[in-house]
Amino acid sequence: MSIVLNEEQRAILDGSKGETMAKVMKSLVMYGEAFGAEKMVPVTSKYNHLVTSFGLGVLQPVYDLMNTLIEAGVKSGQEFSADPRPLDDNVPKNFLQNLIFKKFMYNKQNFYEDQLKKLGLMDKDAFTCTCYMDEVGNKPTMGDILSWSESSAVVYANSVLGARCNRNSGIMDIMGSIVGYVPFFGLLTDEGRKATWVVRIETEKKPEAQLLGSAIGMKVMEDVPFIKGLDKWLGSELTDEACTYLKDFGAATASNGAVGLYHVENLTPEAKLQGEKLLAENVREYVIDDAELERVKNNYPVIWKDKNAKPKLCFMGCPHMSLQQLKDWTDKVEASLKKYGNKKVVIPTVFTAAPGVLKQFNKTTYAHRLRETGVVTSYICPLMYMNNPLCAKMPVITSSNKLRTYTTARYYTDDEILVQITKGGSK
Repeated sequence: MSIVLNEEQRAILDGSKGETMAKVMKSLVMYGEAFGAEKMVPVTSKYNHLVTSFGLGVLQPVYDLMNTLIEAGVKSGQEFSADPRPLDDNVPKNFLQNLIFKKFMYNKQNFYEDQLKKLGLMDKDAFTCTCYMDEVGNKPTMGDILSWSESSAVVYANSVLGARCNRNSGIMDIMGSIVGYVPFFGLLTDEGRKATWVVRIETEKKPEAQLLGSAIGMKVMEDVPFIKGLDKWLGSELTDEACTYLKDFGAATASNGAVGLYHVENLTPEAKLQGEKLLAENVREYVIDDAELERVKNNYPVIWKDKNAKPKLCFMGCPHMSLQQLKDWTDKVEASLKKYGNKKVVIPTVFTAAPGVLKQFNKTTYAHRLRETGVVTSYICPLMYMNNPLCAKMPVITSSNKLRTYTTARYYTDDEILVQITKGGSK
């Protein structure tokens, strides 16, 4: 082995904690060797986060693996949250879609959730891609070593919170948590966190978070960008507004590219502490102005069969919306409906958020007001809803670049979405 193990790690690999735990350690060692890791380091975060949250019938090998862990008495060393559920009766669907979801696609959902509970799920509703929200409670601190997966959560934890986590795959996430160690490479290292790109923001107005993230992600791919000029629009403190922006921005960098970490000058924690010391040698440069963002947006493919079709559904919240976003959008939808002389949204619209966020939202007067507009709130994963032939044929609109990338949903900016759902049309 190229990885050097300490005494405890070697003992686990040799079977001191049983055959199943030895296999878990071996899997992590092989994973680390594939990326040139030289050692294993302890997972230090309080909680873990898993990407695999959906009970697809075709994932039988996953259920078999989970059963092996459960039967061996192996449990995650940390309680964990998981990505959103794929099903919610509140989300509009026709009879055939409902049948396909429940009887064929996600027919193992209850079974799988029971497995997750036995392995260490935080609570029965710990299903969201924004586990770091205060209302959810899985928020690591700066310097914590994580064994997370879920690209949008990983990039947020690395960039906004200053934790350290690689872009792990599903199953590797829980293995690291079970054994308590992860291989040391990539974004866990100081060198791996240095920026190899300088991105200069030279727009005349505040750039759309999802559009800016898309442009950067497609340009730098898996590299680390150091972003200059964004603090002009976001300020130098991680306020709720700034964090919400970075949540959506980061999700787009991670899905339209493969960014696992970005630094924003004068704003994100490592950039404030180290400044340009975070720059690697021979950095490349990318300048983004309004024309560049418009170029990026105009080059998105529209893969609807009928490009002029009337949208049948709108999804907002990929990643899940924050409490303040739900409140702000309630105000915006009400005002826009009044402007265009409508009482309810003209396109079925779903705002998605974590169950904990929705619980808090439902305690406010905003919840009733939003329901009156016809907008539905849900904890669903829009991506899991869309990834099937029936829904793929639907003309769905969104302001999420992640949802646009992984499904047939069509991207519009927030302002364009607001007009479409309250007035109709594309302008």
